Amino acid sequence: MLVIAALAMFSFANAQKKGSILVMGSFNYQSENVSNSGSETKNNNFGFSPKVGYQFHQNWTAGIEAGVSNSKQENVNNEYKSNNFSLGGFLRYSKPLNQTFSAYADLGVGFQNQKDTFTNNVGRNINEGDGFYARVTPAIFINVNKGFGLNFNIGGLGYNTLNYDGNNGNGDNVKRFDISFGQAFSVGISKNF
Repeated sequence: MLVIAALAMFSFANAQKKGSILVMGSFNYQSENVSNSGSETKNNNFGFSPKVGYQFHQNWTAGIEAGVSNSKQENVNNEYKSNNFSLGGFLRYSKPLNQTFSAYADLGVGFQNQKDTFTNNVGRNINEGDGFYARVTPAIFINVNKGFGLNFNIGGLGYNTLNYDGNNGNGDNVKRFDISFGQAFSVGISKNF
């Protein structure tokens, strides 16, 4: 039993050892066409969120994260586009459950920018905002092979701020707190080098 336990711990330590570099990310794409009474609405969403970190302790990793997302909704009369960008840092605490599974939580904090463009027959309205984000995301890591694995999460806690300028200087200030446990699901891939 002790030999099996030692081999299991060695296998996991090989995947998550101190001094390794973590590279991970997630990608999403969604396309939808809705027809209703002769009109058609098209929705397209795209997002990419990479992370790179350094594992400075057996259970702790620190690094940088980014996010880029675009969404577009259009029909015969108007078009709405939203472009989002974020850049920040993250701190991860991970705890091995066995040689295959590990639980972890990421704390991410950083800068974000959002640009919304609404175009119709009258003209174009552009609203751009800058702000900050903070979020905690618990997840499960599945070690597939030699540090390569899959990450699963089902939501988390988040706080966002955006200060919009608007076309004529009349901007809105948005502060948002959300809890999304069980309402969101994402899968990412990661590799420890």
